[in-house]
Amino acid sequence: MEFSKIISVTGKPGLYQVVSQSKNAIIVESLTDKKRLAVNATQNVSLLENIAIYTYEEDLPLLDVFKAMYAKTEGKEAISHKESSKKLETFFAEVLPNYDDERVYTSNIKKVVQWYNLLVKSGMDFSKTEETTEETKAE
Repeated sequence: MEFSKIISVTGKPGLYQVVSQSKNAIIVESLTDKKRLAVNATQNVSLLENIAIYTYEEDLPLLDVFKAMYAKTEGKEAISHKESSKKLETFFAEVLPNYDDERVYTSNIKKVVQWYNLLVKSGMDFSKTEETTEETKAE
């Protein structure tokens, strides 16, 4: 499973892996139930690789946040995204002490924790995951 092919589809729960592309849509597979579906151009799609979290220094790519969570949880699932706001914020502050708490809302933290748990459950190993850089794409 490549991190660069994982997407979130607005209005649909969970995460999806891009399987293929057609002229008018992309074919994706759910990470939870492995069902495939077509996502057309009118639906809002976000590549996880393009998402970043606000910190006081610079925006941190989501992959780096996931790697920090992976190190903190020793490769296991993190706390549930249904925990109290206080517990979620405390956990996130332990993982990413310099996150901008005025611009990163509890709803964002819930989503990041939920996505992380989904990816770990699906077998993603963040200790081996590399960021796709322009140099890597050019090779």
